[in-house]
Amino acid sequence: MEPSLKNSDRPTQKSRSEAPNGSSINADDERDPTSSEALTLPTFVAGSGALDRLVDTARDYARAAASDNTLKAYAKDWAHFARWCRMKGAEPLPPSPEMIGLYLADLASGSGLSPSQSASRPLSVSTIERRLSGLAWTYAQRGFALDRKNRHIATVLAGIKRKHARPPVQKEAILAEDILAMVATLPFDLRGLRDRAILLIGYAGGLRRSEIVSLDLHRDDTPDSGGWIEIFDEGALLTLNAKTGWREVEIGRGSKDQTCPIHALRQWLHFAKIDFGPVFVGTSRDGKRALEARLNDKHVARLIKRTVQDAGIRSELPEKDRLALFSGHSLRAGLASSAEVDERYVQKQLGHASAEMTRRYQRRRDRFRVNLTKAAGL
Repeated sequence: MEPSLKNSDRPTQKSRSEAPNGSSINADDERDPTSSEALTLPTFVAGSGALDRLVDTARDYARAAASDNTLKAYAKDWAHFARWCRMKGAEPLPPSPEMIGLYLADLASGSGLSPSQSASRPLSVSTIERRLSGLAWTYAQRGFALDRKNRHIATVLAGIKRKHARPPVQKEAILAEDILAMVATLPFDLRGLRDRAILLIGYAGGLRRSEIVSLDLHRDDTPDSGGWIEIFDEGALLTLNAKTGWREVEIGRGSKDQTCPIHALRQWLHFAKIDFGPVFVGTSRDGKRALEARLNDKHVARLIKRTVQDAGIRSELPEKDRLALFSGHSLRAGLASSAEVDERYVQKQLGHASAEMTRRYQRRRDRFRVNLTKAAGL
């Protein structure tokens, strides 16, 4: 039997695998596959300037197939799996259902060492499923098919779910009294006007944080736009390019200017002198001038946590626990939990395909309004 080679004794030359089209692919390549050889001309096609430009165009469309955050997550998933394979003396390409099954088992049990050589911790079922989705997507971009129904993958994953599945941890909903207290903590300078509009528009629209910051003032103002706003006397109409496709969100005027999302939005646009491009942008260091760069969606999460803390919401809890309860999703859950209207209107506002998904966002509701026990004659 040949002695096994230690990592330091292995050849330094990277191994290469053959893709289905015959081109050579670096098995250890951890780059985003949409940025390199994922889209190339077949070897039997003569290249030309026009075709090369079409390849670049197709590459751009391929990148647009998923959000930037999703692509970043998938890239990290692939990098983690590629390092794990190298540590086990295996290759990530071509896909091996047996190795992927072992990888999932390692993630669930935390039995091995992580690629950083420090003790690993078991991952949640949802995170493991996300990792598997990242691998399947990356394999597809490299010309390989990953059969997730293969018994080596499906059986292991079913066992992980059966043994480790837990109810989802839901973020706390920001209710009506909470959002009013949070808005009251903001000053009336330029940053305060912007952040007030973000909170009120996000809450009244039941928007994701990415949807808030992706808004432009007009249609087609910027290439990275995720939607635009039309302001009317009665309210505002938001047209969003959401996860499930284009949808419209109507936001009506509030009962008073202090809490009206439309008034807050108008104030911000007026004093920030925004008449084109992204609606929510950064400000200068002195807070007196609006910049051109669009805000990152992480600003929304930080804003929510900061104003929750300043408003003293759930002050009975330690600060760390309080901040962990709230996130950008708390705005959507707050609208679903606070709006005293027919459920179908909330479902439409949140862009859910089913009423069951909307109910997951409702932290407080009359669960026994329909009493099937009495209806059955008991």
